[in-house]
Amino acid sequence: MAFHAPDAKRMLDERGYTGPTIHSTNPLHLLEKPVRDRITESYYWKEQCFALSASTLCDKAASLTYIGGTYGQQKPTPFLCLLFKLLQLLPEREIILLYLRQTEFKYLSALAAFYIRLTWEAKEVFEVLEPLLGDFRKLRRRTREGGWRITWMDQFVDDLLVKDRVCATSLRKLPSRMILEDLGQLEVRVSPLGDEIEEIDRDEEEDAGERGSGGSDVEEVNGHGDS
Repeated sequence: MAFHAPDAKRMLDERGYTGPTIHSTNPLHLLEKPVRDRITESYYWKEQCFALSASTLCDKAASLTYIGGTYGQQKPTPFLCLLFKLLQLLPEREIILLYLRQTEFKYLSALAAFYIRLTWEAKEVFEVLEPLLGDFRKLRRRTREGGWRITWMDQFVDDLLVKDRVCATSLRKLPSRMILEDLGQLEVRVSPLGDEIEEIDRDEEEDAGERGSGGSDVEEVNGHGDS
């Protein structure tokens, strides 16, 4: 069950921590210490994240307008602060799935996807996040330099699945999907573009065949004409 505390100090106290663990470690330690320190010292954390619960955090995340890690003078984004709060609260999985699968607030979905990548096991990460590879909603992303760029939900989720670092956060290495398929933990993934790709292949084969037959006709005509 969620470990509730008014702030993160109890969970960050490394002296004999006995609370819940994720991947055999203190959940807050899934973020690196310099990032944790910047979060807990930030204005947003102190003013906006104090005493949030799973339900009130949902409301706060619904008001997000961009994703990102740290920027400028290593200032943490609200997105990263709320991720840290989720690691403190450890909501039930059903709640995280509700965050992920609702369709009204895209940044809440992105936050849930990030949390799942950090905390769930590899098989579950692939099973739950891969459907979002077909989600093409635009996301604003704060860059490390403090600027902005546009990305998309499917690209963000793909980064979570294949990269070792996203939004100023080192990610636990996932085994490749092929390995999990070989172990029988995952079914072979069928691309949602599979039918379109097959149709393109068929069209290319037909075009190649027509070009080939056209070339033969030309040769026969030329041969007849030369005689």
